Amino acid sequence: MILTGLVLVAIGAADLVRAFTRVRARRAIGFAVVALAVIAVGIVAAAPVAIVVALVSAGVWVALMPHAGGGRAGAWPMLGLLVICFTGILVGGRLPGSGGGALATFPLIASPFGPLSVADMILLAGTVVFLLESGNVIVRSALALERVVQPPEAGAGRDVAGAPPMPPPPPAARASVLKGGRLIGPLERLLVFALTLTGAYTLLAAVIAAKGIVRFPEISRDGENGDRAEYFLVGSMVSWVTALAAALLVWWVLGSVGA
Repeated sequence: MILTGLVLVAIGAADLVRAFTRVRARRAIGFAVVALAVIAVGIVAAAPVAIVVALVSAGVWVALMPHAGGGRAGAWPMLGLLVICFTGILVGGRLPGSGGGALATFPLIASPFGPLSVADMILLAGTVVFLLESGNVIVRSALALERVVQPPEAGAGRDVAGAPPMPPPPPAARASVLKGGRLIGPLERLLVFALTLTGAYTLLAAVIAAKGIVRFPEISRDGENGDRAEYFLVGSMVSWVTALAAALLVWWVLGSVGA
């Protein structure tokens, strides 16, 4: 279990570093801090195998999953991560050097799901960290893999009756749109994750339906190519599946919702 938690923490934290640091030196420092934190937790947990797997997984993820879009590896990094996470749950406790170390001596922590160990809390924290920015990386990679492009805003770049293309929105407007999307995606995934774990399926269905209703006027004005509809459907579905897979992973560890 500690293996899966450390892998998710390492990848999620590395993607957060990539998202919020543009200077190469600062980014290197951020990666080093993440690596040291993973090593420290792994040492306390007496899990050297988990340390190696987490650091290697994060390095491969950063190399194969560019922050700005999909890489040449396609969907293989995502499938590989899924295999590592579920394998860590199945056999993590039987790996050499995964006895829990000092973490096993910590008292259980009360939660809505029942008493949780520190290893459980690390898994929960790693899942939340992963959903924040790594979920955005997965969505962008899926859009790039399917060659779905972001539709232009307000007719930017389109030819109307032979007229020259309209100029793109000013940089400030484009930045505002991108920042809003980067914020809505993580919040949406965390909401789907939390509602699934707590069994609030009616609220979950309402959230998904509400997003479709809010986007319906924009999608209904879509052109012949259906760019907006395709962009919305692919992005939303990939984001929801990522959150649901994370919830399934945690639910599997905890035994059952509400246990």
